[in-house]
Amino acid sequence: MLAVSADIMPPSRLSPAVVVGLGTLVLGASGYAFVAIAGHSLSAAEGAAVAAFYLLVNIVGPGIFSALEQQASHATSRALARGERAGGAVRRVGREGVVLTVVVLGVLALVSPVLVDRSLKGSWSLFVAVVVAVVTSAAIYLARGVLGGMRRFTGYAATLAGEGFARLAGAIAVVVAGVAGAGLFGMTFALGTVVGVVAGLVWLRSRPVSAVGGSVGPEAGSERVESLALLVMAGLLVQAVANVAPIVVTARLPQDAALALAFSSAFILVRVPLFVFSPVQALLLPGLTEAATRGDLGAVRAVLRRITVWVLVVGVLGAVGSAALGPWAVRVFFGAEAGLSWVLMGALGVGTLLLMVAQVLQPALIALGARSAITGSWVAGTVVLLGVLVLPGSPVVVATVAQLAGPLLVAAGMAVALARRLARVGAAGAV
Repeated sequence: MLAVSADIMPPSRLSPAVVVGLGTLVLGASGYAFVAIAGHSLSAAEGAAVAAFYLLVNIVGPGIFSALEQQASHATSRALARGERAGGAVRRVGREGVVLTVVVLGVLALVSPVLVDRSLKGSWSLFVAVVVAVVTSAAIYLARGVLGGMRRFTGYAATLAGEGFARLAGAIAVVVAGVAGAGLFGMTFALGTVVGVVAGLVWLRSRPVSAVGGSVGPEAGSERVESLALLVMAGLLVQAVANVAPIVVTARLPQDAALALAFSSAFILVRVPLFVFSPVQALLLPGLTEAATRGDLGAVRAVLRRITVWVLVVGVLGAVGSAALGPWAVRVFFGAEAGLSWVLMGALGVGTLLLMVAQVLQPALIALGARSAITGSWVAGTVVLLGVLVLPGSPVVVATVAQLAGPLLVAAGMAVALARRLARVGAAGAV
């Protein structure tokens, strides 16, 4: 899936990228299967409620608690690079995770009447499942961050596969037992994450990795809290930039459901390379953090160059494939009745490529301590994206332009910030 320098990744029988990629595929496939099983087993109203639950949980997970994973990964790998045990760093991030979880639960409690009434179709049992999912998400993202920081990627993949298989098995068990209900489906989904957490804990109990001595001062508590807040904001904006366009197009085409469906289907199709490349941040961050902590900027630059080549290969092939086969695939596989041009499909593919570039640059900026640059880039990209989306004209064309302009600004902002940070760190001699 992607190649990583030997200086950054330890040798293994299987490439860490392959192992984590397989785990990601299991988790992703189980999610689609879960929604499909629920949809075929429940009434239309309950099925829609479960689908809304699924989307909400996935927004909270990648949108909020992925920041906790990145924070834990950075803190763990940084402690090991300094020649320290990772336990202290993990406990500090864990306390921050508890605070973050409480904040998220508080916000959910405030919006619960509207959320249950409008999105969850009056199902308070599904809301309870959302609460459980928030707690289990915090636990599993923390575990993945520590595993990633220790570069135990087989264990990282085990959390993904364990979570996916448990969710799927729970859904099947509910149907076989003849007790299918929206709340029970939601609870099996939320509790399936516990299996992933247990799998992660098993790997964390194995022999600690050896530390690499280095000289860098500890982060102050206020700096860690600010860092987590910035990453949470960035995570939410990532979800906005990556997913808001089809929602806006559907809202602007109330009389042309066929075209709206075709655009949404095309959007899902062109995001496939982004999904395949999604493990890149977990794979890159620990090694980049260690190299930056040691002051080995040459290793940082070498890995970024190597990964960028893979991004371009995968992204360009995806964009060309979207242009050449996208219009046909949207009709055949998604049953879209409205046609989309190859130019539009290719442009959406380029937007995916730009998001992949951002996926590579973000862990490098985290490793170099430039989290504000990450959030600033996503803020700028989101503002431009939303500004373009509300312009007059064909909603589909406008949305396509927005999906180029927003990610382009994000990637450009990160690239400029990274170049400046590398120059500054190189001159100062420390991160």
